Amino acid sequence: MRSQKLIPAAQCPISSPKINEALAKLNRMVKDRRWPRFVTSLEVFTDETQVQWNVQEATQPVAKHFFEWLAADVPGTVPGALEYEVNGDVFSIAGNSFFQVNRSLVGCLADLAIGNETGGTAWDLYAGAGLFSVPLARKFGKVTAVESGRAADDLQRNTRRAGVEVDGIRQNSEAFLIEASVAPDFVLADPPRADWGRLPLAVAGTGTPQDCDCGVRPGDAGTGSGRLKERYEIERLAMVDLFPQTFHIETIVAFGARD
Repeated sequence: MRSQKLIPAAQCPISSPKINEALAKLNRMVKDRRWPRFVTSLEVFTDETQVQWNVQEATQPVAKHFFEWLAADVPGTVPGALEYEVNGDVFSIAGNSFFQVNRSLVGCLADLAIGNETGGTAWDLYAGAGLFSVPLARKFGKVTAVESGRAADDLQRNTRRAGVEVDGIRQNSEAFLIEASVAPDFVLADPPRADWGRLPLAVAGTGTPQDCDCGVRPGDAGTGSGRLKERYEIERLAMVDLFPQTFHIETIVAFGARD
């Protein structure tokens, strides 16, 4: 604790069995002379059957035979997207697209974030692969999903697969808010922690009407809620232990406009 010393991990007690299996194989592979020393960070995802690899840090391009080697040593390795079922919908997640790591609670997270809200229009900011956009589209007449990252392609594919209509916009959510001229009935935002501090100011810039509900799920509710106090008040708050046995807690905060 509090050091910068790297400790080799044989397994992680709170991780998935398939990731622990991959970790054991990697611990052997990195000692092999074939391991490319220029690869310094490797990410692994799994649905407990298939395994997806993403090179996060490397000083030069990684050859195709490296992934073939991974596939030979780690059963289930696939070159494309993984699929996850959430509340009856199947979400396709390509490499480097964001998706919640806790598969057991992700459905509960979506239910809590949306709650009983219904209406004419809704925005899903930082929409990712469509975890919230899909159920929102079944409760609102028109849903606009804003995503600027690689997950925008997954978003389009997943909403089409679910048979729902969503207006996908490939744009930075903060820029979208600044340019918006007409406010929706409901806003749901799931920003990265780094972006949450700037989001409330951008929300205020939309001129949201007083009868608008704002459903916001920040990584740190304390930081954002203070900036929204002038126009909104907290109506509902829930905490989800998405990262068990760590100090991280996922917080869901529902804001309603002040009278």
